[in-house]
Amino acid sequence: MKTAAESPLGLPLPAPLAALLGVALDGARRIVERLPPQPPSFVLAHALNRALLPRLDPEARTALAQCVVEIRVTDLGLRLRLILTDTGFAVAAADAPAALRITAPAASFYALATGREDADTLFFERALVMEGDTDYGLRLKNTLDAIGPLDPLDLLLPPARR
Repeated sequence: MKTAAESPLGLPLPAPLAALLGVALDGARRIVERLPPQPPSFVLAHALNRALLPRLDPEARTALAQCVVEIRVTDLGLRLRLILTDTGFAVAAADAPAALRITAPAASFYALATGREDADTLFFERALVMEGDTDYGLRLKNTLDAIGPLDPLDLLLPPARR
């Protein structure tokens, strides 16, 4: 079967399904872009508290704390705003200025989180854009590189339930 496109996670799709999915995603993106960022930000904060926070050493927590990071998932229309506090990841205030803005399609974020691609490759291929505090961005990148890839199941289920 001939493939014409890929799914948001980079999987090949037959041409008719790719066209239908493209129309559906475009319509959904237009709706999602208009929604407030707090609900998806809360979900991501909870997932990161489960999967990433236990892997951050105290020094990394201190270095990354109290800065707002805005994540934009371009193809899904999602905008997420997070801050690392003393108690973990939390939703950042809507009016707080972002120290760092990271923009990419869902497939790039997924590839980065799972270790299929590294941030430098995505950055130089222009699949990922970082804007804002360069020093903070490098600290975040180096911290995530040192931790290594995340297991997507860790984001969804506690280790005891798998």
